[in-house]
Order: sequence, then structure tokens, then C-alpha cells
Amino acid sequence: MNTNLVATDIMARLDEMVAKFNGTKVETPVVDTKKAEQYRTAFWSHMQTGMPENALKEGSDGSGGYLVPDTYEKKLVKALTEKNFMRQIGHVIPTTHDLKISLAYSTGTADWIQEGKQMTFMDAEFGQAKISAYKLGATVLVSDELLEDAEIDLEEYVHSSMVETIGEREEEAFLVGNGKGKPTGIIYQAEVGTETEERGIISMDDAMDLTYSVKGPYRKNAIFVMSEEAYLSLRKYKHLNGRPAWSSNLADKEPETLFGYPVYVSKYLPDLTPGNTPILFGDFSYFWIGDRGKRNMKRLSERFADRGMIGFVMSQRVDAKLVLPEAVKTLKVREA
Repeated sequence: MNTNLVATDIMARLDEMVAKFNGTKVETPVVDTKKAEQYRTAFWSHMQTGMPENALKEGSDGSGGYLVPDTYEKKLVKALTEKNFMRQIGHVIPTTHDLKISLAYSTGTADWIQEGKQMTFMDAEFGQAKISAYKLGATVLVSDELLEDAEIDLEEYVHSSMVETIGEREEEAFLVGNGKGKPTGIIYQAEVGTETEERGIISMDDAMDLTYSVKGPYRKNAIFVMSEEAYLSLRKYKHLNGRPAWSSNLADKEPETLFGYPVYVSKYLPDLTPGNTPILFGDFSYFWIGDRGKRNMKRLSERFADRGMIGFVMSQRVDAKLVLPEAVKTLKVREA
């Protein structure tokens, strides 16, 4: 069987599914720039002063919060993508409700057929995954004095504070989340490609075995994602003559490459303790991140008043799933 065609067909069907999910006919919405600017001005005026604004009614979430302005939403998404590399290498899609995706765990087999003989049929195995929505919130406190300072750019201040914390929590959940009130991490969704040759030790041979545990079509756009300890261990790995096995120049470019594949390092992936999976490799375009609706923000005027502070809470709803399990494999540290 031509696995390249199979992978292409699966991705085409997944793209078709998203197209149907989002509407078969994609039309560019007409933006009322004047109305959008009025909403943006009213939004930040309310956040600055706490006074209600009629122009915010259409963006109310019913609990004292408001949808952030479109321009601010785009700015946040761009910054989160820069902060959380999983958004860079994954496939981000907007969702309005739970999205159920059929997964192909196997695609059957092909064989030669002798003339006059009956063809043997093999059933493909299918499963199903659901991209839901988990709520992630971040809070930033601003002193009354700072808020009253005409020089402060509240929009930029909140943006820089929120992106840092939200981006880190996203990266952690997308990689190692336990699925309880947060997304399930990809290390629990991806298949084990291979184990290390030695207990508690990782080598270049192990990393090479991992790359070839992934089928050819998925290696074309493959990426390494590894823990800091795994990265450091491979960086120190040397040939018998004492030369480093990983010879790429650290200053050459970002991200670095190993065997010609980009490498991303995360502090959230586990260490080299036996049984852990500190390295992933594969095509992360099959890792789908579902952004549910728009982000919203709420001003907390009373809660921190005794401390002379105003709180701002931003929340979003998001989930992530590996829609093709065989596209990404993990390297497991041998236990015995």
C-alpha cells in the first residue's frame, strides 16, 4: 500500500471535515470598522474606569465580562503563538461546539492477487476523538495608583502580563496535561515508537530509532520535541574519539536541528526517569488545537479593593487532540 497516498487522503478528509464543520462556504465577513472601533474604545474605557458602556452590550458574557475587541484578539493569538511553540507546530482551528473526529488506527493491507483467486479483505480499525473546550483563566492585578496614571497603556500592560502566564499553562497542558479540567497531553495520545537501549540513559541511536519508528510520509514534515534533560544528554553525547555526536552550531539558527529535523525543547516534558517519555517525534500538523469562541475579560473592582488593587481576569476555552495517533511517536525510557 502507498502509505504516502494514505496519509494525504487522511489529511484531505480531515480538512474536509473541518470545512464542513465551519461551513462549506467560507465567506469573508464584512467588518464595520467604525462600530469595531467604538467597541474597542468602550471596552478599554470600561476596563480603565469601571463605568458601564452601552456599546459593550453585544459583547457581554452575562456575568460581568466582555469579549475582547477583534484587534486585541488577533494580537493575543499572535503573541500566544510566539510564546507557546505547540501553537506554531500544531494545527489551530476555531470551534463553536464539540468536534467529533473519526481516527484511523489502521488502514488495512494490500497484497498480490493470483488470477482466479479470491481477494482477501482486511478491516481498517477506527476510533473517535472529541475536541471539547476547557476553560483557562489568568489574573493580573493593577494598583489604583498605576491605573489612575494617565501614562499607563493598560491595553499593553494586560496583554504582556496575560500572554506570559496563559502561554505557559497551554504548553504544559498540550504536552503533559492529565485531562482533568484541562486538555490531555500529547504524550498520552501518541504511540510509543521505541524504547531506549539502556535503563535511564538516552543515546543518539535511540533518537535515530525513534525517527524510523515513524512512517515515511510523516517524517517529511517531522519535528523533535524533547525535555531539557533529554536535550542536554544528547548534546553531551560523544563518539569514541571524543567528538560531539550532535554537531550543529548552537548559533546557526532557531530552532536547532537533529538529523535535519527541527528541535523544540520544553521544560514541561519529563526527565530520564525509567518509564518516562522525554522525546516526541513526528508530524505535529495532526495535533489539532481547538480555540472555542473568543477570549473574554472581566474587571474585578471590589474583590481586591482592600488592597488598593483592581483585578483583570482573562479567560479562554481550548482543547487539543492528536487526530492521527501514528503521526507522532514517543521515545520511552527503558524500565528494566
